[in-house]
Amino acid sequence: ELLRGLPLFELCSKRDLRRIAAIAVERELDAGAELIREGEPAGEFYVVVEGEVDVRRRGRRVAHLGEGSFVGEIALLSRSPRTATVIASTPVRVLAISGRDFVALLDTLPELWLKVARTLADRVDADEASDGG
Repeated sequence: ELLRGLPLFELCSKRDLRRIAAIAVERELDAGAELIREGEPAGEFYVVVEGEVDVRRRGRRVAHLGEGSFVGEIALLSRSPRTATVIASTPVRVLAISGRDFVALLDTLPELWLKVARTLADRVDADEASDGG
């Protein structure tokens, strides 16, 4: 039920949700804790279950995300270092999925891939707008 309540997974079947639950690890972090560090290798994908996070690029806040948001997909999909730092701005509860498991999910769940792709496109558009172009 926790997974079904998250927008990213709302179209997944019960079978798919069981599969995701089997690979997701729930973590709790205090406000101020760093989830992702810009420039480091990618390891996991995160879905914010409760709380809020700040996304910072080169020390500047570029986004403030809350429940149902996800982070970490860009570096995993591009196989490049993390593009931003993500810090818990409140106490947070997240679901962590290893990079390998995340990519495997995308390969087998087109509805999940579509939601991630749409969010990724929105983030690219927002980055270009903030860079002036």
